[in-house]
Amino acid sequence: MMIRAALIALAFATPAAAREVGAEVLDSLPQVDITVLGEVHDNPEHHANQARAIAAIEPAAVVFEMLLPEQVKRLPADRRDAAAVDAAIGWTARGWPDFAIYQPIFTAAGKARIYGADVPQADLARAVRKGAASVMQGFGLAEPLDAEQQKQRETELWAAHCFALPKGAMAGMVEAQRLRDASLARAAIRAVRETGGPVVVITGAEHARRDWGVPALINIAAPALTVLSVGQVEGAAEEEPFDLWISTEGVRGRGDPCEGFGATAG
Repeated sequence: MMIRAALIALAFATPAAAREVGAEVLDSLPQVDITVLGEVHDNPEHHANQARAIAAIEPAAVVFEMLLPEQVKRLPADRRDAAAVDAAIGWTARGWPDFAIYQPIFTAAGKARIYGADVPQADLARAVRKGAASVMQGFGLAEPLDAEQQKQRETELWAAHCFALPKGAMAGMVEAQRLRDASLARAAIRAVRETGGPVVVITGAEHARRDWGVPALINIAAPALTVLSVGQVEGAAEEEPFDLWISTEGVRGRGDPCEGFGATAG
């Protein structure tokens, strides 16, 4: 495994190696222990692409950002009936986009073991108040981020929340994001150890970042495991923080997601 890890690391060690690809590449991705497939949550094309990758990889396990561990216990044996799965696990009730656009992923997963990596609201609230390390140990959570990364992450989160929250609240939001990254990384590592892999992680594109997202935290906790990050973005993109990325169109009729929010002065 160590030799294979070194080869994968060498292949994606530099920005020059990272590149935009077409969806056809999903049929023959490099063989790694963990493939992190990023998405824009409400984009059906992104989920179709994730299903395509899973069909090709045939993973032993799939980790979902959207599922709590207790929801996984309620998954019906037959995952092909979208309405039945939605009702059983309470997907829509928790505010995620229509389960029907995620259904192809569950179908492609077949008999793969499903893991939930979502974080309970109480733990997220604690992370916001007291830091991610107050909830989970390891994954570098006890170490402060360098000033440049901290500033970048706060700025990106502020923009992602339509500048509607006080800018001073973003430090806590970064801690919540770090906790989510660590929860996903922990679930992926556990899935490899319990099933032998390969493992696929389904998550938002921001968590698939190779610089500070799930791949980076897996490397901290389990450096022998090989990881590939595949991001999906909307619109043209020249450089993205993934090993590979796919550019797609946005969702028609989505409108302005910030409409109706107030704005906080910069």
